[in-house]
Amino acid sequence: MTEERPPRRPRQRKQILLRLDPAVYDALARWAGDELRSANAQIEFLLRRALADAGRLPGDVGAIPRRGRPPKATRTPEPAADPAPGAPEPPAAPAPSPTTPGPEPEPDQAPNPDA
Repeated sequence: MTEERPPRRPRQRKQILLRLDPAVYDALARWAGDELRSANAQIEFLLRRALADAGRLPGDVGAIPRRGRPPKATRTPEPAADPAPGAPEPPAAPAPSPTTPGPEPEPDQAPNPDA
């Protein structure tokens, strides 16, 4: 006989009180800011990385929840529509300038600084 388990509810985030040395917190907050994370997210990131490096990260642990605005859906750019009649045309790109150097002066034609 197999027991049916009830559907798993999403896990709530565990809230803990963490006391840190103020200098450690300041360094952590600066590091988090450099990586565009909150101090709390940086602590979780570092703890997960330490657990994974030690081979102690549980296999059923979920991904770190992403905060903020969801990423934009990737779309292929739409082809440019024909401009409306009478609309000004976009400016054309400037033509490349020629880069061929002119003829070099003959050695006897060079200005003489001693003269």
